[in-house]
Amino acid sequence: MKLKVFILLLTTVFFRLTAEDGSRLWLRFTDAGTETIRFSGLLADNSKVAVTEFQRAWKEMGKAPLSLTGSMKNNLLIIATPHERVIRRLIQSKDLANLSDEGYIIKTINNKNQTYTVVSAKNDAGLLYGVYHLLRLIQTNASLSGLNISENPSYERRLLNHWDNLDRTVERGYAGHSIWQWDELPGKISPRYKEYARANAFIGINGTVLNNVNAAPEILSREYLEKVKVIAGELRPFNVKVYLSVNFASPKELGGLQNSDPLNADVQRWWKQKVSEIYTLIPDFGGFLVKANSEGLPGPMDYGRTHADGANMLADALKSYGGIVMWRAFVYNPDGDDRAKQAYKEFKPLDGKFRDNVIIQLKNGPVDFQPREPFSPLFGAMKQTPIMPEFQITQEYLGFSNHLVFLSPMWKECLDSDTYCAGKGSTVAKTTDGRIFDQKITAIAGVSNIGEDINWTGHHFAQANWYAFGRLAWNNALTSEQIADEWIRMTFTKDQEFVEPVKKMMLTSHQTAVDYMMPLGLHHIFAWGHHYGPEPWCDVPGARPDWLPKYYHNASENGIGFDRTTSGSDAVSQYNSPLREEFNDIKTCPEEFLLWFHHVAWDYRMNNGKTLWNNMCYAYDSGVNKVREYQKVWDRMEDYVDKERFVHIQSRLRIQSRDAVWWKDACLLYFQQFSREPIPYDIERPVYDLEDLMKIKLDLKHHN
Repeated sequence: MKLKVFILLLTTVFFRLTAEDGSRLWLRFTDAGTETIRFSGLLADNSKVAVTEFQRAWKEMGKAPLSLTGSMKNNLLIIATPHERVIRRLIQSKDLANLSDEGYIIKTINNKNQTYTVVSAKNDAGLLYGVYHLLRLIQTNASLSGLNISENPSYERRLLNHWDNLDRTVERGYAGHSIWQWDELPGKISPRYKEYARANAFIGINGTVLNNVNAAPEILSREYLEKVKVIAGELRPFNVKVYLSVNFASPKELGGLQNSDPLNADVQRWWKQKVSEIYTLIPDFGGFLVKANSEGLPGPMDYGRTHADGANMLADALKSYGGIVMWRAFVYNPDGDDRAKQAYKEFKPLDGKFRDNVIIQLKNGPVDFQPREPFSPLFGAMKQTPIMPEFQITQEYLGFSNHLVFLSPMWKECLDSDTYCAGKGSTVAKTTDGRIFDQKITAIAGVSNIGEDINWTGHHFAQANWYAFGRLAWNNALTSEQIADEWIRMTFTKDQEFVEPVKKMMLTSHQTAVDYMMPLGLHHIFAWGHHYGPEPWCDVPGARPDWLPKYYHNASENGIGFDRTTSGSDAVSQYNSPLREEFNDIKTCPEEFLLWFHHVAWDYRMNNGKTLWNNMCYAYDSGVNKVREYQKVWDRMEDYVDKERFVHIQSRLRIQSRDAVWWKDACLLYFQQFSREPIPYDIERPVYDLEDLMKIKLDLKHHN
């Protein structure tokens, strides 16, 4: 009996040790199809991180570490920069000439009846990215014959923005507390810092802003800078630099000065001394991210100065060290005008007035990371000032870590949008990556969805959004289908019976979320404060109008939507022709943005002949049905996935399905009060009563 109990306990312990928890992300090499890969050895400098990383993965694949060799054997893997003579022998100088500092080549070379696989770059950073590309090919079972790859990143600086606070809470984070253990630093170093750096480097991310844009001045204190120094040291081998969000009032709040006026010589001197202190501790420090004069935060306008005055003061302090200022354009003031216009109004007049080490960080849409927005008109509008896109990886407005929503299609929609700033084909991507404007800085940022949860992101499929951001930051020409295919094969299995249906589910998931939340251009009708569920009726006494859903949907007996035409707020005029005319005309406005730009009558006939009201009803119903279909798809995948991840995702899809019905019933029953039209009888009837839905008040701790 005792033996049986012992065996049972031993089995339970083993099961727990081998259970799949998602912590490995896409860095899984045990199942890589290596049976056809044959390397006779490795010609490389073993001190290089790139070489160490290859050998580490190779060992995980079940292979013995490749022996280092100086001889030119057949099927030899070569990982080296041009400092090695063999590279100069095998690679033509023109092949390396077009590489940037982080670019690389991967080539199959036949020389004197021998074949070599060569990974080369100008420096160690490029070499690391090249090795990771080779490993990705191995992981996804891609052919390794006839390789002829040459890649440079689309953006020079590819950053995660952590909205992490010093108390380790994470604003808009849904995967537990911050991974930065400030209370234990600098004495105790979490092993997750290196795991984090490796995961980021693998997908091309080379920078991280450690703290919330709503920054506490204390981050610049000596105590915290010593902690930042330790994190920087852990990330450095993987070519990931650290940046900090700074509070503009730091000279006053932290330094004890009378004010933080950017034209005050004492303030300027304080920032220069602080920057010198930072670079003494962290020589490769990246720079500052600044949110100023937004949502009550201090900034240069408190002193009658401009955004350029504030940004330039910081840029001057950072200039000699190579640091940059990323100045956020997320600003809106209670001036009574359309909130969607305000970033353009404040920043367009300042074009050309910023230092050359300042870049404006701009959210993809003109309001605030909504499930669907048109691109911000500031993209392409500032021709003398570099702009960097800011995407939100964390799902603040898309179901937190409960909903499966693959965000790559949303980001691609923005990047591929034509601004017409320099004629047809002037996409958002081209206006930000240096192909149209002569920019000294190119960059892109993603608001992190990472926390201390064992699977990093709270939802196993949310890992795909972290992955997708990195891949698009490296190459903004990649398709969402390519990215999803890679991620599935690297994270789950390469079995086509799994890959194809799951990929289809991922690629349609963003449109599905838009359908069950806010179709046809509806936006910002979320519940007060937490943004999780629907609350189109929300009315908080004393709140600013542009904090409330009614400001955006304007539902009445006459119709619904925000009039941004020339007869309304005239936001359309911030776009270049022919977009302004296209958006302005209800007949030509893309229907996915119809209620963004127009206040539309309920009985307006859409392109399919149905009324606006009926189209809204069918969109909500479609969203619900698609999530239910995802449940069926996932249930059929049980034999292809470990039990732990299968059950976890299955439970999240149940939540998403219930939430989709909640959204559908809440919005249709509420708006029906104004349309006074029946919900079409061939779609599912509401299962909730509006009065009950209006009483729902969520426990935010439960959802955070």
